[in-house]
Amino acid sequence: MRFHIEDMTCGGCAGNVVKAIQSVDPNAEVITEPPTRSVQVTSSATRAQLESALCQAGYPPRGSDAPIAKSLAPIPAQEMPPGLSMQVQGMDCASCVGKIETALARMPGVSDIRLNFATERLELTLAPESPTQLGDIKKTIKSLGFGVSASTDQSATPGIGTDDQAAAPQLRWWQTRKGKQVVGLGILMATAYAIALFFPNYGTWVFGAAVVVGVFPFARKALALAKSGSPFSIETLMSVAALGALFIGEAEEAAAVVFLFSVGELLESVAAGRARAGIRALASLVPKTAVLIDPQGGQREVPAASLDVNDHVLVRPGDRVSADGVIIQGASSLDESPITGESIPLAKAAGDNVFAGSINVDGVLQIRVEKAAADNTISRIIHLVEQAQASKAPTARFIERFSRYYTPAVMAIAALIVVVPPLAMGGDWGTWLYRGLALLLIACPCALVLSTPAAIASGLAVGTRRGLLIKGGNALETIGRVSTIAFDKTGTLTEGKPRVTDVVAFTSGREDEILALAASVESGSNHPLAKAIVSHAEAANSLIPAASHAYATAGKAVHASVAGRKLAIGSPIYAAQAAALTQGQRARIEALQHDGKTVSVLLDEQTREALGLVALRDEPRQDAQEGVAELKAMGVRSVMLTGDNRLTAQAIAGHLGMEWEAELLPQDKLRLIDEMKRSAKVAMVGDGINDAPALATADVGIAMGGGTDVAIETADAALLKSRVTDVAHLVALSRATMANIHQNVIFALGLKAVFLITTVLGVTGLWVAVMADTGATAIVTLNALRLLRFKGAAATKHHQPRMQPASVL
Repeated sequence: MRFHIEDMTCGGCAGNVVKAIQSVDPNAEVITEPPTRSVQVTSSATRAQLESALCQAGYPPRGSDAPIAKSLAPIPAQEMPPGLSMQVQGMDCASCVGKIETALARMPGVSDIRLNFATERLELTLAPESPTQLGDIKKTIKSLGFGVSASTDQSATPGIGTDDQAAAPQLRWWQTRKGKQVVGLGILMATAYAIALFFPNYGTWVFGAAVVVGVFPFARKALALAKSGSPFSIETLMSVAALGALFIGEAEEAAAVVFLFSVGELLESVAAGRARAGIRALASLVPKTAVLIDPQGGQREVPAASLDVNDHVLVRPGDRVSADGVIIQGASSLDESPITGESIPLAKAAGDNVFAGSINVDGVLQIRVEKAAADNTISRIIHLVEQAQASKAPTARFIERFSRYYTPAVMAIAALIVVVPPLAMGGDWGTWLYRGLALLLIACPCALVLSTPAAIASGLAVGTRRGLLIKGGNALETIGRVSTIAFDKTGTLTEGKPRVTDVVAFTSGREDEILALAASVESGSNHPLAKAIVSHAEAANSLIPAASHAYATAGKAVHASVAGRKLAIGSPIYAAQAAALTQGQRARIEALQHDGKTVSVLLDEQTREALGLVALRDEPRQDAQEGVAELKAMGVRSVMLTGDNRLTAQAIAGHLGMEWEAELLPQDKLRLIDEMKRSAKVAMVGDGINDAPALATADVGIAMGGGTDVAIETADAALLKSRVTDVAHLVALSRATMANIHQNVIFALGLKAVFLITTVLGVTGLWVAVMADTGATAIVTLNALRLLRFKGAAATKHHQPRMQPASVL
């Protein structure tokens, strides 16, 4: 069964929907897609039972009690019609999406409409016996003033629309339909002014012709929108005002209205193109071809999209890596800045992972493909960015709802201004008709509607560029409001692997000798502690003697013969049983354990003597202390939640200067997150599968980029560089974005309020009204683009972004 749930806007909502469905059928399989508000359920329960549970949980599915329910009725999987997918050109802002969706929703047999403004991609389901045909859908979209490409099967690889975009030639503004319209109207206006200057009697006629030519496409679009369910569109306001001005003899001002409105539409189109450029840039990172190595060792060039898992590919110096994989032969430095933003190339050798889109600097590499093209890192980032830009922020949804009532209200007020003064006070009909028309133009909600999506798009773009992948406007808004951030320890605040911190010699031997002997005993073990000791010894250039007769006592110690001596390395508990530890040795072990370190004791089993010890600990990331300090400076409380022991937790948290809770199971983390949510907005930062429930429960889940796929998919945001300081950058970026939105809304409404008053009083006229509206749209767009200059948490003062003036753009 499929449901469309308009109120399911984030991962938290999706979790609540799943809980509601599984309260009816615990065995139900539920797939949620918050960006498209769709839910797919496989369950033994009836549709009515599930709808009832969803309504009780506060997530009523669309169509449960409306005529549209028929088009959303469940269809057996084997009879599910193929989805249709097509490219829609000419969308300038989020309101364009609403107009198309409204028109298509009125067509019989059309359901599951998903239109992504960022990628210009439309996907929908067409019932098999529907009277609506593909040609009807295209005709409807074109009648609204938008272009549409040929359709394809929705089963195509995700992200194909992005590939299409990347391949399509990008037109300059003057080469677009709107650009040509502005240039043509400009020439016509200049001609009209010249004729009016030299032949005054004919100037009015030329201006009238400019109005008719210029307003025709807008009037046709307004009529189509009215027929499709959007009667109070911006095009309607402009067309009425322009034709009304022409009717009362103000042809020159009517022409100015049409020209300036066209300029405003062009500005919106250019801004929309800037928002889409980021996704096109991401798509261009992956090379189109790869050098495939066949089993016989031969080489041939193939499309990168055709590579399968376990294929072997050759990457030469200067080439981009064509697929996510593992190096099986060769060594080189790789520039991963396109993916992680890290500017310094990293040395890679056999066994190391590589990302598609990375640049091979010097050596020749052979790579085994680990992920198909549709699943590689770049494709996943593109897909998540598309989802993020498809999901509307709460503020954006509020403003769109507001504008639906605002526009008809303004038209009603304008009608009253035209009618009431002449009838009630004997005013001049022409004067008040003129003022009413000017009021319509000033009230156009272009700048208001654009204020939020423009800022959100800029915020998402700058976040992606900095390695902060945010899955939607809702997450971007919420992150800035959190007052508590809970961190997992292992792999999040720490590196996730133990490192040697102390080497102590108890006998006359030197510390380097103790390290070499310990590494010799551990050399045959695959235990993480053993690997850490061996790696540390190798890094210290210690001469590791050969060991023989090695074996392990499970959970206690590893034994081996080294240079004729029977040695063992084990836990302090085993050492206390196998040797006579002095009081001083016990005290040293306890002191290290109190610092949260794991201690391994080296023993001579023949003399029952402790030779020395090696202490290890999963150390904090280099930037962890700085990241926690930045959050504290921003007024955000940090808490460490870990399943590790209390001594380790206390040592790590004390070093970082944060609160802590230790020895927690996944359900304990969940409980603590729920408790914290009662008094504040809470974010959770984690990297493992065991963190997934807490990530989903928190108001905002943030995953480390080096963590598991489960954690990354569950979270609302991902830190691709796996840096703790990026958590503070996320909070700062969210606050900067919200501040930018508030500035835009205040400016858009404030400017309109001023000119509404001056227009009613007769101080300003039509062309000033349009200039005010177009100017507000341009300024709101430029202000949103200032976010692209965001410098991060360290550059933020008083919770505001440090940005350069818009003129630098």
